[in-house]
Amino acid sequence: MNSTVEEGKTMAIVSYITIFGTIIAMVMNSEKKNYFTSFHIRQALGIILTFFILGYPVGMFDSWMVSSAFYVFFFILWVYGFMGAIQGKMYVIPVLGPLFQKIFKSL
Repeated sequence: MNSTVEEGKTMAIVSYITIFGTIIAMVMNSEKKNYFTSFHIRQALGIILTFFILGYPVGMFDSWMVSSAFYVFFFILWVYGFMGAIQGKMYVIPVLGPLFQKIFKSL
């Protein structure tokens, strides 16, 4: 298990760096599936897609308090996942993490 984490750590970290990093990690992980990398790809993809899906409706509130709370919430989720990848841990993101693991289980 420890060698799996070490092998997949770099791609797990890359998966959190914008949508392009997630796509690069998905392509790199498609040949030799690494469980650790796949876990973090699912988490990062879920955070990014949820951010974009909810971003437009939240922007319609036209309130800096709502918008800033939205950004802070997603930044905290991103930091939580990113720090888990750096530390070599598989922390499920609070609230949405189990859903991301189910939806993207084929990755």
